[in-house]
Amino acid sequence: MDLQNEKCVMVIDEHLPLGMIANTAAIMGITLGKKLPEVVGRDVTDKTGNEHLGIIEFPVPILKGNRESIRAIREKLYEPDFYDLTVIDFSDLAQGCKTYKEFIAKMKTAPETDLNYLGIAICGAKKKVNKLTGSMPLLR
Repeated sequence: MDLQNEKCVMVIDEHLPLGMIANTAAIMGITLGKKLPEVVGRDVTDKTGNEHLGIIEFPVPILKGNRESIRAIREKLYEPDFYDLTVIDFSDLAQGCKTYKEFIAKMKTAPETDLNYLGIAICGAKKKVNKLTGSMPLLR
C-alpha cells in the first residue's frame, strides 16, 4: 500500500451504543488485517525485551456517520468508479448472528436493500476515499 496516495477510513453510525461502536470498529479492523495483511507492521520489542505484536502502520480515522449516510456511501461503492477500493461493511444482520454459519445462511436470503449498515471501512486511492468521506467529521 502506497501510504502517500492511499487512505483507509471507517465510518460508523454515531447513534449506536458505545459498545456496538467499539464492536463494529473491531470487527472491521480484523477483516481489514486479513484482507490487507501488508499494512500490519512487524512485531516490535520494547527496551526491557518484551515483544509486542505489530499494529497497522498508518492511522485509520473513525468518521461520524448515520444509517442514511453509510447507506449512501455503500451504494456509491457498487459503482464501477469505485470497484478498486477495498470495502468492508458490517450490518445489523451480521451483528445479530451467533455463528458464521448463521450469517452465511441469512445473507443468502437477504436483499442488499434490507441491510442496515452499522459501519463501513474503505481503503484505496486517497482521492476516491476523500471523494466519498472527505467532508465527514471524526467520531468523538
